[in-house]
Amino acid sequence: MIAKLTGLIDSIAEDSAVIDVAGVGYLVFCSARTLGRLVVGEAASLVIETHVREDHIHLFGFAETSEHQWFNVLTTVQGVGARVALGILSVLSGDELVHAIAAADKAMISRAPGVGPKLATRITSELKDKVAGIAIGSVAAAQPGAGAASGLTGEAVSALVNLGYSPSHALTAITHAAGHLGSDAGLEQLIRGGLAELAPKDHGLRKQAT
Repeated sequence: MIAKLTGLIDSIAEDSAVIDVAGVGYLVFCSARTLGRLVVGEAASLVIETHVREDHIHLFGFAETSEHQWFNVLTTVQGVGARVALGILSVLSGDELVHAIAAADKAMISRAPGVGPKLATRITSELKDKVAGIAIGSVAAAQPGAGAASGLTGEAVSALVNLGYSPSHALTAITHAAGHLGSDAGLEQLIRGGLAELAPKDHGLRKQAT
């Protein structure tokens, strides 16, 4: 199985590129986001997902490991094949996907080609818990230069999970709080905002229990 390719970019098409590796040209399907970082004649290194079928072998390439991880997460949803996943990743970054899924923003996900309202609903419902884990995991795996907003979201979600809230509820609350507070909000503000979002739910649960 091919996991990585490094070589010269021979050509770029609408949804793919040919990478020349020691004289062998590999056709690799990519998102528009990855293709936008490639230049014909220049060297490039792509993480590769190899799909082997009875009638073909397809290579899917990603400029970043995080995009590859999102590709694998998206394709766990019924109805999201490799091409649809690449279409989603062409129009939405990882951070945008986290927030769209947490907020159940079907319209945002439907911007991707091949994604209608029903499929967008399935994506938001099936991946809600998974993206919470991704947001929390991004704190430990953050690389230098990663977005500050993304790191704060993960830290705030992790803080609420440590207080006993489920990852999906914590992510939804922090996402809503971030929307109200704006991009300049600090960690403490996000946590307080998230707790405020969850307070009505806590009150409702206590009322039902009495």
